[in-house]
Amino acid sequence: MRFPVVLFDLDGTIVDSGWMILASFRHATQTVLGREIPDEALMASVGRGHLVEQMAEFDPDKAEELAHVYREFYAPLHSELQAFPGMLELLRTLDEEGRTLGVVSAKRGDVVQLAFAALGFGDLMDVVVGSDEAPRGKPHPDQILVALERLDAEPDDTAYVGDAPFDIAAAKAAGVHAIGVTWGGIHTRERMEEEGPDAVVDTADELYAVL
Repeated sequence: MRFPVVLFDLDGTIVDSGWMILASFRHATQTVLGREIPDEALMASVGRGHLVEQMAEFDPDKAEELAHVYREFYAPLHSELQAFPGMLELLRTLDEEGRTLGVVSAKRGDVVQLAFAALGFGDLMDVVVGSDEAPRGKPHPDQILVALERLDAEPDDTAYVGDAPFDIAAAKAAGVHAIGVTWGGIHTRERMEEEGPDAVVDTADELYAVL
C-alpha cells in the first residue's frame, strides 16, 4: 500500500452535507441578522477555521449567536444525511487492508459523531480530530498534526483527503500527501487546484487508486 495512514475531511469528502450546511447558514443569518446573504458568500469559507470564525465574517458582534442558531438547525438534518457514492465501501476496504484511518474536520467533535451515528462508519476510524481540539483550524496544519501525534504516524506515510482549498493547504503545511476530491459541491476544482494538491480525483475508485 502506498499510504498506511489515510486521514479524511468529512463534509464534501465522505458525506454529502453541502445542502445541510447551506440551509443552516441561510437559517442562521436570516434569523439572527434579518437579511439574506448570497449563497456564494455563505459557502465561501466552509471548511476554514472554526464555525464562529466563519460567522464573524457576516457580523463579528453576533458570531457566537449565529453559530448557536446554525448548530441547532443543523443537527436534526442528519436524519437525511447520505455518504457520497462509493465512500463507505472505500473506507471499509481500507480498514480491511489494515490501514489506519481518521477524520480531521472543521466541525466540532460532537457534531462529527452525529454523522457517525447517522451512517455507521465511526468504528472504522482510529482517530477523530474536530475543530475544538486544536487552537487553529484549517488551512493551518494544527489538526492534522494532532492526528499524527495521536497515531504516532509519520507525515511521509500519511495522505489527507479533502474537497476544499483549506484542506489542501493544511495537508501541505503538515507535510502529508494532499489529495483533492471534486464531488463535494462546495468548492470548485479550480479553487482547490490553486493550492497545489498532489493529486485530484473524480471518483471513489480513482481515490483508491492513488492511495
